[in-house]
Amino acid sequence: MKPLPANKALEQFFLEARCKLLDVAAILDRINRGQEAGEVKADDPRIDKIRKALEVLHDQSGGRAERIQQIFSLEYDSTWEKPKPRY
Repeated sequence: MKPLPANKALEQFFLEARCKLLDVAAILDRINRGQEAGEVKADDPRIDKIRKALEVLHDQSGGRAERIQQIFSLEYDSTWEKPKPRY
């Protein structure tokens, strides 16, 4: 499959990206206001994951979606119970 040319991708997805970035900015503003009220600890591991994901977004080397997914995923544990089939 041939990738979408960059200018077409930008044209097609710019407004969607803008919207999602504004959503993220608004969420971070809400978290900051909560921190000022003492409701959320600054060292909460979820905040750290969000910061790491934002760093990945800034990186131009590619593979960002996969790297961000890995930030928010649990490490594999071989002791996990295998799902049982549904009938």
